[in-house]
Amino acid sequence: MRVYNFSAGPAVLPEAVLVRAREEMLDWRGSGMSVMEMSHRGPHFKQIAETAEADLRELLGVSEDYHCLFLQGGATGQFAAIPMNLLDDKRKMNYVVTGSWSKKAAAEAKQYGEVRIAATGEAENFTTIPDPASWRVDPEGVYLHYTTNETIGGVEFPFVPEADCPLVTDMSSDFLSRPVAVNRFGLIYAGAQKNMGPAGIVVVIVRKDLLRDPLPGTPSIWDYRKQVEAGSMLNTPPTYNWYLVGLVLEWLREQGGLVAIERRNIEKSELLYGAIEASDFYRNPVDPRYRSRMNVPFTLADPALDATFLKEASERGLVNLKGHRSVGGMRASIYNAMPIEGVKALVDFMQEFERRYG
Repeated sequence: MRVYNFSAGPAVLPEAVLVRAREEMLDWRGSGMSVMEMSHRGPHFKQIAETAEADLRELLGVSEDYHCLFLQGGATGQFAAIPMNLLDDKRKMNYVVTGSWSKKAAAEAKQYGEVRIAATGEAENFTTIPDPASWRVDPEGVYLHYTTNETIGGVEFPFVPEADCPLVTDMSSDFLSRPVAVNRFGLIYAGAQKNMGPAGIVVVIVRKDLLRDPLPGTPSIWDYRKQVEAGSMLNTPPTYNWYLVGLVLEWLREQGGLVAIERRNIEKSELLYGAIEASDFYRNPVDPRYRSRMNVPFTLADPALDATFLKEASERGLVNLKGHRSVGGMRASIYNAMPIEGVKALVDFMQEFERRYG
Protein backbone atom coordinates (compact mmCIF):
# COMPACT_ATOMS: atom_id res chain seq x y z
CA MET A 1 0.00 0.00 0.00
CA ARG A 2 1.33 3.44 -0.91
CA VAL A 3 1.46 5.98 1.89
CA TYR A 4 0.73 9.70 1.82
CA ASN A 5 4.24 11.09 1.64
CA PHE A 6 4.59 14.64 3.01
CA SER A 7 8.36 14.80 2.46
CA ALA A 8 9.84 18.19 1.56
CA GLY A 9 12.10 16.57 -1.01
CA PRO A 10 12.73 14.25 -2.63
CA ALA A 11 8.98 14.37 -2.66
CA VAL A 12 5.90 12.54 -3.83
CA LEU A 13 5.56 12.01 -7.58
CA PRO A 14 2.29 11.55 -9.48
CA GLU A 15 1.32 7.91 -9.30
CA ALA A 16 0.40 7.94 -12.97
CA VAL A 17 3.98 8.99 -13.79
CA LEU A 18 5.44 6.16 -11.72
CA VAL A 19 3.15 3.66 -13.41
CA ARG A 20 4.12 4.96 -16.84
CA ALA A 21 7.81 4.74 -15.97
CA ARG A 22 7.32 1.18 -14.75
CA GLU A 23 5.59 0.21 -17.98
CA GLU A 24 8.40 1.71 -20.06
CA MET A 25 11.27 0.56 -17.84
CA LEU A 26 12.50 -2.28 -20.06
CA ASP A 27 11.35 -1.01 -23.44
CA TRP A 28 10.80 2.67 -24.15
CA ARG A 29 8.09 2.84 -26.82
CA GLY A 30 9.35 0.02 -28.99
CA SER A 31 13.02 0.97 -28.86
CA GLY A 32 13.93 -2.29 -27.14
CA MET A 33 15.88 -0.32 -24.50
CA SER A 34 15.32 1.31 -21.17
CA VAL A 35 15.82 5.07 -21.17
CA MET A 36 18.67 4.42 -18.72
CA GLU A 37 20.48 2.48 -21.44
CA MET A 38 20.09 4.98 -24.27
CA SER A 39 22.82 7.15 -25.70
CA HIS A 40 22.11 10.76 -24.90
CA ARG A 41 23.24 11.49 -28.46
CA GLY A 42 20.79 9.05 -30.04
CA PRO A 43 17.47 9.85 -31.71
CA HIS A 44 15.32 8.35 -28.95
CA PHE A 45 16.71 10.49 -26.17
CA LYS A 46 16.79 13.53 -28.45
CA GLN A 47 13.02 13.10 -28.80
CA ILE A 48 12.60 12.83 -25.02
CA ALA A 49 14.66 15.97 -24.39
CA GLU A 50 12.99 18.06 -27.08
CA THR A 51 9.50 17.06 -25.93
CA ALA A 52 10.31 17.93 -22.31
CA GLU A 53 11.54 21.38 -23.28
CA ALA A 54 8.53 22.00 -25.52
CA ASP A 55 6.14 21.02 -22.73
CA LEU A 56 7.98 23.22 -20.22
CA ARG A 57 7.79 26.18 -22.59
CA GLU A 58 4.08 25.59 -23.22
CA LEU A 59 3.17 25.22 -19.54
CA LEU A 60 5.02 28.37 -18.46
CA GLY A 61 4.64 30.39 -21.64
CA VAL A 62 8.41 30.67 -22.11
CA SER A 63 9.23 32.79 -25.15
CA GLU A 64 12.12 32.37 -27.55
CA ASP A 65 13.88 35.20 -25.69
CA TYR A 66 14.93 32.57 -23.13
CA HIS A 67 17.12 29.49 -23.09
CA CYS A 68 15.91 26.44 -21.16
CA LEU A 69 18.69 24.32 -19.69
CA PHE A 70 18.45 20.93 -17.97
CA LEU A 71 21.53 20.63 -15.78
CA GLN A 72 23.07 18.75 -12.86
CA GLY A 73 24.14 19.99 -9.44
CA GLY A 74 20.72 20.97 -8.12
CA ALA A 75 19.74 24.47 -7.11
CA THR A 76 22.75 24.60 -4.80
CA GLY A 77 25.05 24.34 -7.80
CA GLN A 78 23.28 27.34 -9.28
CA PHE A 79 24.08 29.39 -6.17
CA ALA A 80 27.60 29.55 -7.63
CA ALA A 81 26.82 29.25 -11.34
CA ILE A 82 24.60 32.34 -11.36
CA PRO A 83 27.21 34.87 -10.19
CA MET A 84 29.83 33.11 -12.30
CA ASN A 85 27.75 33.72 -15.41
CA LEU A 86 25.94 36.99 -14.74
CA LEU A 87 28.40 39.26 -12.91
CA ASP A 88 30.09 42.15 -14.69
CA ASP A 89 33.40 43.79 -13.81
CA LYS A 90 31.93 45.53 -10.73
CA ARG A 91 30.89 42.17 -9.29
CA LYS A 92 27.97 43.51 -7.27
CA MET A 93 24.64 41.77 -6.68
CA ASN A 94 21.54 42.09 -4.48
CA TYR A 95 19.93 39.35 -2.38
CA VAL A 96 16.68 39.25 -0.42
CA VAL A 97 17.00 36.77 2.45
CA THR A 98 13.74 35.23 3.65
CA GLY A 99 14.91 31.86 4.96
CA SER A 100 17.54 29.15 4.96
CA TRP A 101 17.84 28.69 1.21
CA SER A 102 18.11 32.34 0.20
CA LYS A 103 20.61 32.78 3.05
CA LYS A 104 22.71 29.95 1.63
CA ALA A 105 22.47 31.39 -1.87
CA ALA A 106 23.76 34.76 -0.65
CA ALA A 107 26.60 33.14 1.30
CA GLU A 108 27.74 31.20 -1.75
CA ALA A 109 27.59 34.28 -3.98
CA LYS A 110 29.96 36.15 -1.65
CA GLN A 111 32.78 34.01 -3.01
CA TYR A 112 32.42 35.75 -6.38
CA GLY A 113 31.69 39.37 -5.57
CA GLU A 114 30.03 41.89 -3.27
CA VAL A 115 26.63 40.81 -2.01
CA ARG A 116 24.23 43.54 -0.90
CA ILE A 117 21.52 42.20 1.40
CA ALA A 118 18.61 44.26 0.12
CA ALA A 119 16.29 42.92 2.84
CA THR A 120 16.21 40.14 5.41
CA GLY A 121 13.54 38.55 7.57
CA GLU A 122 16.03 37.12 10.04
CA ALA A 123 14.98 39.44 12.88
CA GLU A 124 11.47 37.97 12.63
CA ASN A 125 12.91 34.43 12.57
CA PHE A 126 12.03 34.20 8.88
CA THR A 127 8.29 34.14 9.48
CA THR A 128 7.45 36.99 7.11
CA ILE A 129 8.64 38.84 4.02
CA PRO A 130 10.05 42.33 4.61
CA ASP A 131 7.93 45.15 3.19
CA PRO A 132 9.28 45.83 -0.33
CA ALA A 133 9.18 49.55 0.46
CA SER A 134 11.98 48.93 2.96
CA TRP A 135 14.27 47.08 0.53
CA ARG A 136 17.59 48.72 -0.26
CA VAL A 137 18.66 47.57 -3.70
CA ASP A 138 22.11 48.66 -4.85
CA PRO A 139 21.66 50.21 -8.31
CA GLU A 140 25.08 48.88 -9.30
CA GLY A 141 23.99 45.32 -8.54
CA VAL A 142 23.76 43.21 -11.67
CA TYR A 143 20.68 41.38 -10.44
CA LEU A 144 18.25 40.98 -7.53
CA HIS A 145 17.97 37.43 -6.21
CA TYR A 146 15.15 36.04 -4.09
CA THR A 147 13.63 32.66 -3.27
CA THR A 148 9.94 32.40 -4.11
CA ASN A 149 9.21 29.72 -1.51
CA GLU A 150 11.29 28.80 1.52
CA THR A 151 10.88 25.06 1.93
CA ILE A 152 12.03 24.98 5.56
CA GLY A 153 10.23 27.97 7.01
CA GLY A 154 7.09 27.84 4.86
CA VAL A 155 7.25 31.45 3.62
CA GLU A 156 6.16 32.12 0.03
CA PHE A 157 6.10 35.26 -2.10
CA PRO A 158 2.55 35.98 -3.35
CA PHE A 159 3.92 38.72 -5.62
CA VAL A 160 6.77 39.38 -8.04
CA PRO A 161 9.03 42.18 -6.80
CA GLU A 162 9.64 45.30 -8.84
CA ALA A 163 13.29 46.03 -9.60
CA ASP A 164 15.40 48.13 -11.96
CA CYS A 165 17.76 45.18 -12.48
CA PRO A 166 17.02 41.65 -13.69
CA LEU A 167 15.21 39.41 -11.21
CA VAL A 168 16.88 36.08 -10.47
CA THR A 169 14.83 33.60 -8.49
CA ASP A 170 15.09 30.17 -6.95
CA MET A 171 11.70 28.56 -7.56
CA SER A 172 12.70 25.06 -6.51
CA SER A 173 9.85 24.34 -4.11
CA ASP A 174 6.93 26.07 -5.84
CA PHE A 175 7.98 25.69 -9.47
CA LEU A 176 5.07 24.70 -11.72
CA SER A 177 2.59 25.07 -8.84
CA ARG A 178 1.00 28.17 -10.37
CA PRO A 179 1.27 30.32 -13.52
CA VAL A 180 4.35 32.57 -13.70
CA ALA A 181 5.01 35.63 -15.84
CA VAL A 182 8.40 34.41 -17.03
CA ASN A 183 9.06 37.63 -18.94
CA ARG A 184 9.37 39.48 -15.63
CA PHE A 185 12.49 37.51 -14.76
CA GLY A 186 16.03 37.47 -15.98
CA LEU A 187 16.68 33.96 -14.71
CA ILE A 188 14.58 31.27 -13.02
CA TYR A 189 16.07 28.10 -11.61
CA ALA A 190 14.50 25.13 -9.87
CA GLY A 191 15.67 21.79 -8.52
CA ALA A 192 13.37 19.04 -9.71
CA GLN A 193 12.83 17.08 -6.51
CA LYS A 194 9.82 19.03 -5.23
CA ASN A 195 7.28 19.44 -8.01
CA MET A 196 8.96 18.35 -11.20
CA GLY A 197 10.70 15.00 -10.85
CA PRO A 198 13.40 13.11 -8.96
CA ALA A 199 16.50 14.60 -7.41
CA GLY A 200 19.49 15.01 -9.69
CA ILE A 201 18.41 17.56 -12.28
CA VAL A 202 17.78 21.31 -12.22
CA VAL A 203 16.06 23.54 -14.77
CA VAL A 204 17.51 26.96 -15.60
CA ILE A 205 15.47 29.43 -17.68
CA VAL A 206 17.73 32.36 -18.58
CA ARG A 207 17.07 35.39 -20.78
CA LYS A 208 19.36 35.30 -23.77
CA ASP A 209 20.57 38.88 -23.50
CA LEU A 210 22.00 38.25 -20.01
CA LEU A 211 24.62 35.79 -21.20
CA ARG A 212 28.16 37.17 -21.16
CA ASP A 213 31.69 35.91 -20.71
CA PRO A 214 31.66 34.07 -17.37
CA LEU A 215 34.10 34.91 -14.61
CA PRO A 216 37.67 33.68 -15.15
CA GLY A 217 38.06 30.19 -13.80
CA THR A 218 34.42 29.20 -14.32
CA PRO A 219 34.32 25.45 -14.99
CA SER A 220 32.98 24.58 -18.42
CA ILE A 221 30.17 22.57 -16.83
CA TRP A 222 28.82 25.78 -15.23
CA ASP A 223 29.27 27.97 -18.32
CA TYR A 224 25.73 28.70 -19.53
CA ARG A 225 26.84 29.61 -23.05
CA LYS A 226 28.67 26.33 -23.47
CA GLN A 227 25.69 24.42 -22.13
CA VAL A 228 23.39 26.27 -24.53
CA GLU A 229 25.66 25.37 -27.44
CA ALA A 230 25.71 21.74 -26.30
CA GLY A 231 21.95 21.50 -25.74
CA SER A 232 22.51 20.89 -21.99
CA MET A 233 24.72 17.95 -22.94
CA LEU A 234 28.23 19.25 -22.45
CA ASN A 235 28.73 16.01 -20.58
CA THR A 236 26.42 13.02 -20.23
CA PRO A 237 23.26 14.44 -18.62
CA PRO A 238 21.09 12.65 -16.04
CA THR A 239 19.05 11.02 -18.78
CA TYR A 240 16.57 9.05 -16.71
CA ASN A 241 15.85 12.04 -14.47
CA TRP A 242 15.27 14.16 -17.56
CA TYR A 243 12.88 11.55 -18.89
CA LEU A 244 10.91 11.51 -15.62
CA VAL A 245 10.72 15.31 -15.64
CA GLY A 246 9.24 14.99 -19.11
CA LEU A 247 6.61 12.57 -17.83
CA VAL A 248 5.68 14.97 -15.01
CA LEU A 249 5.38 17.84 -17.48
CA GLU A 250 3.12 15.71 -19.66
CA TRP A 251 1.03 14.85 -16.57
CA LEU A 252 0.69 18.55 -15.73
CA ARG A 253 -0.62 19.26 -19.20
CA GLU A 254 -3.16 16.46 -18.77
CA GLN A 255 -4.33 18.00 -15.48
CA GLY A 256 -5.26 21.18 -17.30
CA GLY A 257 -2.00 23.10 -16.95
CA LEU A 258 -0.86 25.47 -14.24
CA VAL A 259 -4.13 27.36 -13.82
CA ALA A 260 -5.89 24.11 -12.91
CA ILE A 261 -3.05 22.87 -10.70
CA GLU A 262 -3.02 26.18 -8.81
CA ARG A 263 -6.72 25.80 -8.01
CA ARG A 264 -6.02 22.39 -6.53
CA ASN A 265 -3.07 23.71 -4.54
CA ILE A 266 -5.18 26.53 -3.11
CA GLU A 267 -7.86 24.04 -2.09
CA LYS A 268 -5.35 21.78 -0.34
CA SER A 269 -3.52 24.55 1.49
CA GLU A 270 -6.74 26.26 2.62
CA LEU A 271 -8.00 22.97 4.01
CA LEU A 272 -4.85 22.40 6.07
CA TYR A 273 -4.42 25.99 7.25
CA GLY A 274 -8.11 26.10 8.10
CA ALA A 275 -7.72 23.09 10.39
CA ILE A 276 -4.73 24.71 12.09
CA GLU A 277 -6.52 28.05 12.54
CA ALA A 278 -9.62 26.37 13.97
CA SER A 279 -7.55 24.76 16.73
CA ASP A 280 -5.76 25.91 19.87
CA PHE A 281 -3.74 22.70 19.77
CA TYR A 282 -1.85 23.46 16.53
CA ARG A 283 -0.08 26.62 15.44
CA ASN A 284 1.56 27.89 12.26
CA PRO A 285 4.18 30.59 12.93
CA VAL A 286 4.14 32.28 9.51
CA ASP A 287 2.58 35.66 8.75
CA PRO A 288 -0.76 34.67 7.12
CA ARG A 289 -0.04 36.98 4.17
CA TYR A 290 2.99 34.90 3.22
CA ARG A 291 2.06 31.34 4.09
CA SER A 292 3.33 28.77 1.65
CA ARG A 293 0.92 26.64 -0.32
CA MET A 294 3.62 24.01 -0.66
CA ASN A 295 5.23 23.62 2.79
CA VAL A 296 3.12 23.98 5.91
CA PRO A 297 5.06 23.96 9.19
CA PHE A 298 3.09 23.63 12.41
CA THR A 299 3.72 22.99 16.07
CA LEU A 300 1.77 21.19 18.77
CA ALA A 301 0.72 22.91 21.98
CA ASP A 302 2.85 20.41 23.90
CA PRO A 303 6.17 19.58 22.16
CA ALA A 304 6.43 16.49 24.35
CA LEU A 305 3.73 14.97 22.11
CA ASP A 306 5.73 15.39 18.90
CA ALA A 307 7.14 11.86 18.88
CA THR A 308 3.72 10.37 19.60
CA PHE A 309 2.15 12.43 16.83
CA LEU A 310 4.74 11.27 14.30
CA LYS A 311 4.49 7.63 15.36
CA GLU A 312 0.71 7.50 15.19
CA ALA A 313 0.62 9.45 11.91
CA SER A 314 3.06 6.97 10.37
CA GLU A 315 0.86 4.10 11.50
CA ARG A 316 -1.96 5.76 9.55
CA GLY A 317 0.18 5.97 6.42
CA LEU A 318 0.98 9.68 6.88
CA VAL A 319 4.75 9.82 6.66
CA ASN A 320 7.64 12.31 6.60
CA LEU A 321 5.86 14.92 8.72
CA LYS A 322 8.78 15.76 10.98
CA GLY A 323 9.81 19.40 10.75
CA HIS A 324 13.27 20.45 9.65
CA ARG A 325 15.84 20.14 12.43
CA SER A 326 16.42 23.92 12.40
CA VAL A 327 12.72 24.66 13.02
CA GLY A 328 11.30 21.65 14.85
CA GLY A 329 7.66 20.67 15.08
CA MET A 330 5.94 19.29 12.01
CA ARG A 331 5.94 20.12 8.33
CA ALA A 332 3.51 18.91 5.72
CA SER A 333 4.73 19.40 2.15
CA ILE A 334 1.73 19.29 -0.16
CA TYR A 335 3.20 19.65 -3.62
CA ASN A 336 1.33 19.21 -6.90
CA ALA A 337 1.36 15.42 -6.71
CA MET A 338 -0.16 15.26 -3.20
CA PRO A 339 -3.83 14.42 -3.75
CA ILE A 340 -6.55 16.23 -1.82
CA GLU A 341 -7.35 12.88 -0.20
CA GLY A 342 -3.93 12.93 1.48
CA VAL A 343 -4.57 16.36 2.99
CA LYS A 344 -8.03 15.29 4.16
CA ALA A 345 -6.54 12.21 5.80
CA LEU A 346 -3.97 14.38 7.58
CA VAL A 347 -6.61 16.84 8.79
CA ASP A 348 -8.81 14.00 10.05
CA PHE A 349 -5.86 12.54 11.96
CA MET A 350 -4.91 15.92 13.43
CA GLN A 351 -8.44 16.48 14.69
CA GLU A 352 -8.63 13.01 16.18
CA PHE A 353 -5.22 13.41 17.80
CA GLU A 354 -6.30 16.68 19.39
CA ARG A 355 -9.45 15.06 20.82
CA ARG A 356 -7.36 12.38 22.45
CA TYR A 357 -4.43 14.47 23.69
CA GLY A 358 -5.66 18.06 23.77
